[in-house]
Amino acid sequence: MNTEPSMIQRLFSHNLRMGYLSEKNKYLTKKPVPSVTCVIIGLGVNGQEHLMNTVFEGRASIKGIYDTEPLSVAATQKSFKKLFPDKELVVYDSIHSACSDPQVDAVIISTPNYTHIDVVREVAKYKKHILLEKPMATTVKDAWEIMKIAESYPSVFQIGLQYRYKSIYTEAIHEAKERRSIGDIKTISISEHRIPFLDKVNQWNKFSKYSGGTLVEKCCHYFDLFNLFADSRPKTIFASGSQAVNYKDFRYEGAPSDILDNATVIVEYENGVRANFNLCMFAPMFYEELVLCGDQGRLSAHEKQDFLSSEGTQSHMEVHTSSGLPARNMTPRYPFEIESLGHNGATFFEHIQFINNILNLPTNAATVFEGFWAVVVGAAAQESIVRREPVQV
Repeated sequence: MNTEPSMIQRLFSHNLRMGYLSEKNKYLTKKPVPSVTCVIIGLGVNGQEHLMNTVFEGRASIKGIYDTEPLSVAATQKSFKKLFPDKELVVYDSIHSACSDPQVDAVIISTPNYTHIDVVREVAKYKKHILLEKPMATTVKDAWEIMKIAESYPSVFQIGLQYRYKSIYTEAIHEAKERRSIGDIKTISISEHRIPFLDKVNQWNKFSKYSGGTLVEKCCHYFDLFNLFADSRPKTIFASGSQAVNYKDFRYEGAPSDILDNATVIVEYENGVRANFNLCMFAPMFYEELVLCGDQGRLSAHEKQDFLSSEGTQSHMEVHTSSGLPARNMTPRYPFEIESLGHNGATFFEHIQFINNILNLPTNAATVFEGFWAVVVGAAAQESIVRREPVQV
């Protein structure tokens, strides 16, 4: 019987100070025996993050990797060697060789956005469990095809929309959707202010035709949250945005960057909920803010990393109600070791959900259907900016 390790067990089983103990003397600090074997396809920053989180989560192991970029392969081998000095990491020479390995149970796909459709077409032939990074595709057409593949897929097919597992959003979902602290949600507001897109292999994230555009590539996370909180289908989307500051003089192999660095997006839902999103990608920090207003209260939460001399990420959430429930102020956080694994701990909890999904344990993992609708909102917002008019979904 597979049981999920406790957080204490996970934290201390990776603590180097416990290295003086032999395996027979470990109980609380004993690492779980992996029951799922994975390969990672795509070894950029997200692929490296998936490697670390798989190891720390504990119930899965990484047998091998595949990437067409030799430097990415070498960097991953180096990271793996630090974690497991006595183990060999298989480097496959193709997607076919990785997925046809009978010892492999699951495939983590973290290749560049524009490759997702072709990679999924190939990986799906082998019926392995799939964790596909966001956005699931760069166009609605390709996202629809992937959704159709997933409808009859015999194994787990999960989308990497991990922001729903960030501490502030996990608590907000609990307060608003489970506890119903603010009653029926009527309006949703999310802001993201952050530094520009970082470097990628061949700089694919600087070009809309490869990334799907900023509102698909980066902001599908927030549109997933919109859809979760609204609990309805988007009806009308209106957006305004531009390339005001970032990469205006940037060229790669002669082509100029065309990526948005700021936008405002308004989404009207079929049930009357209204949502707005504000993006700025030339701020010297990482800042996210959520405000939910319901007919019985207001919830606000934020997360900030401003590169100053504070410890870790600062987070805060407050709930004000008119329903008789007490108002609350809180600081949602995960242990530092978890938050340092990437996306302030969200990727770690995404991996917990992935393994739970495979082991038929309860999960709230992001489905392909949810991934599709996050792409729809982002693509419609991009189209609205081009047309300079609302888009009817």
